Amino acid sequence: MWTVEEPLYLFLLFLFIPGIYLVHLWPRRGGVFDFSFGLWGGESFQPPLPFLRGLGITAAVLLWTGIGCLVLALAGPVRVEKERIYLNQGIDILFVLDESPSMGAEDFAPLNRFETAKELIAQFVRRRENDALGLVTFGDQAVLRVPPTADYRDFLARLEEQKLGPPGRSTSLGLGLGVAALHLQHSSAPRQVIVLLTDGENNSGEISPQAAAGIVASRGIVTYTIGIGSLGEVPMTAAFESGRVYEGYYQSHYNEELLREIARITGGRFFSASGAGALDQVFQTIDSLESAESRIRIRAIPIPAHRSAIYLGLILILSSYAISRLLLREVI
Repeated sequence: MWTVEEPLYLFLLFLFIPGIYLVHLWPRRGGVFDFSFGLWGGESFQPPLPFLRGLGITAAVLLWTGIGCLVLALAGPVRVEKERIYLNQGIDILFVLDESPSMGAEDFAPLNRFETAKELIAQFVRRRENDALGLVTFGDQAVLRVPPTADYRDFLARLEEQKLGPPGRSTSLGLGLGVAALHLQHSSAPRQVIVLLTDGENNSGEISPQAAAGIVASRGIVTYTIGIGSLGEVPMTAAFESGRVYEGYYQSHYNEELLREIARITGGRFFSASGAGALDQVFQTIDSLESAESRIRIRAIPIPAHRSAIYLGLILILSSYAISRLLLREVI
């Protein structure tokens, strides 16, 4: 929204109409005199070409527009931006995403499981506000990719950078949960949530999923577990570090009983998502379950814009001067 701090200066614009008349249209204005269009026995006078007349009009328009910009600058133009200030803290949500090679299975057409999960996490993030969101990925090891943050733009950028691990990597589901719990232990949010997405079974790591779930539960963190992928034989593309890419089929399965147990221990829920539409519905359900009332105050931030008006006005006036003196060769 735009406004002015000194609106009375805008009344100067009403002086433009008599000013333009006196300077350009009044018959008795200074520098104007009668001139015969013909000489006795000589050639008649040819009025200025239309192009030159157009330049004269352009110069006049630039001059008065530039003066108008200076008047506007006197009035103090201000662009007002509204900022939302949250008066209470939101929820801490940490995504724990499986990046093992099996997440490259292509039963979530047109994308594979991993890219579909990333896309739907991004959609989930765009629907949130005032929540601190983080990301942990796990394969052989678990890594905190994004610490809980309210900077959603940075979260989305770093989420997009995540890639699947090379073939042969295992699934350390317990480590993923443990790293997530570790980085939520100092949270002051009224509620902490973990969203675990995996398509496999735990087969490595120094901590079992049940032990990790017990740690999570002891800290009051709710965990939603999501089993991704259809069961049975599914197409899959594997890219090796050497650059070679192989296509084949993968016998897909995940330990539903384990995921249900983790959800039960932590007071969460288990979801099964065999396709992109089902996974999207899961995220919408979690979004509705994990909503917190926000108290908001709107603050108006004035951003002065008088400098831009001054610069524009001076440029227009100098352009008018250049046309009048350099192109039209006016003397005064």
